[in-house]
Amino acid sequence: MAKVKTKFVCQECGYETPKWMGKCPSCNNWNTFVEEVATKLTSKHTGIGHASATKPESITAVESKEEARIATDMPELNRVLGGGIVAGSLVLIGGDPGIGKSTLLLQVSDQIAKKDAKVLYISGEESTRQTKLRADRLGITADNLYVLSETNMQLISSQIDQLEPNFIVIDSIQTIFKEEVTSAPGSVSQVRECTSELMRIAKTKHVPIFIVGHVTKEGAIAGPRLLEHMVDAVLYFEGERHHTFRILRGVKNRFGSTHEMGIFEMKEEGLKEVLNPSEIFLEERSQGAAGSTVVASMEGTRPVLVEIQSLISPTSFGQARRMATGIDHNRVPLLMAVLEKRVGLLMQNQDAYVKVAGGVKLDEPAIDLAVAVSIASSFKNKVSRPDDVLIGEVGLTGEIRRVSRIEQRVQEAAKLGFKRAIIPENNLDGWTVPSSIEVIGVKSVQEALEIAIDE
Repeated sequence: MAKVKTKFVCQECGYETPKWMGKCPSCNNWNTFVEEVATKLTSKHTGIGHASATKPESITAVESKEEARIATDMPELNRVLGGGIVAGSLVLIGGDPGIGKSTLLLQVSDQIAKKDAKVLYISGEESTRQTKLRADRLGITADNLYVLSETNMQLISSQIDQLEPNFIVIDSIQTIFKEEVTSAPGSVSQVRECTSELMRIAKTKHVPIFIVGHVTKEGAIAGPRLLEHMVDAVLYFEGERHHTFRILRGVKNRFGSTHEMGIFEMKEEGLKEVLNPSEIFLEERSQGAAGSTVVASMEGTRPVLVEIQSLISPTSFGQARRMATGIDHNRVPLLMAVLEKRVGLLMQNQDAYVKVAGGVKLDEPAIDLAVAVSIASSFKNKVSRPDDVLIGEVGLTGEIRRVSRIEQRVQEAAKLGFKRAIIPENNLDGWTVPSSIEVIGVKSVQEALEIAIDE
């Protein structure tokens, strides 16, 4: 009798080793190795090689045409996807439990099914009756929306062959398994093989497939990183469970720009779009409060105006605290060091708390100037003008550096009634300034503070 060969696979990164190890040498995580039976899969089971019968051809001879897209009734989702759902694409959606991933995909399935297209919604976590209860709450009534509760990949493939749907949803990929793979559902091997099979179905049948992925406690999609490399687009559904606003963010898209953002509001009847997020983020802004500034940040191709709040207070301990919510926490001590060295504000014994209002996460350098002015405003206890918007990157020598897409940022500020925009001086040329807003160019943080606070 042949000896059964086993291997140990890291459940975080997919690293394989013939013996158990406490720490993965690839991703440096502890206790992530699980024993699996080493199974040699044939090419028909791997799902790879769907174009093996074709021959290489010159890139100049390949026919070039625009990919057909399926437009949903959600412009925010269409924006994140680059203009709609591309036929034959494989899209991964990740997010925290209960954030609204299944709700969003069920609503999208209903919209597509009402356009005379067959939609197959496959749930590995809920029965068909449970899915029906959620559909009744969301007001879903499409006849062409078919629901299947199944986790076996072979049975799912046969049902797809019989029904021939135009749109497929898999909820979720961690519950689907293949019988040829001996490991448990959700393991690295199962996720890799099932995703590969779904990719083969999407490419050969030219049908778009959306798959839901669970996330780890750190916020990354669970399973191997290979999962994100295999799919055509990766979307993250973000937001606080105790707040109604949800942010759909694209981090990978082979058919459009990345870092696009769509904003939704969770209501009793489902997700509703927020077409003007800047008004939402600024509607509860306090007037006449020190430490509050507004920045025009770019999320993909969309400018969004967000409030930056800072609170500077004397420390009660030996070491001052630096806390940040919504921005990189390392940016706060960096900007405070610039203010102390280049402007002369003594902040060594001050606690600093910086927050981006509304639950948005900002990671672009153009928010530096607004954060710095907000910190200085709270430290001096002087109110900055409420109708100012600040845009600019701050260098370590205190200079204000050029940022991208300045025209779109200023136009968004003018549309919402702001009267002044303080921007880098190098951004003044090459575009038309709206007549309803005054644009002031600054070279340094010192100059920006004199204009924004000390008037």
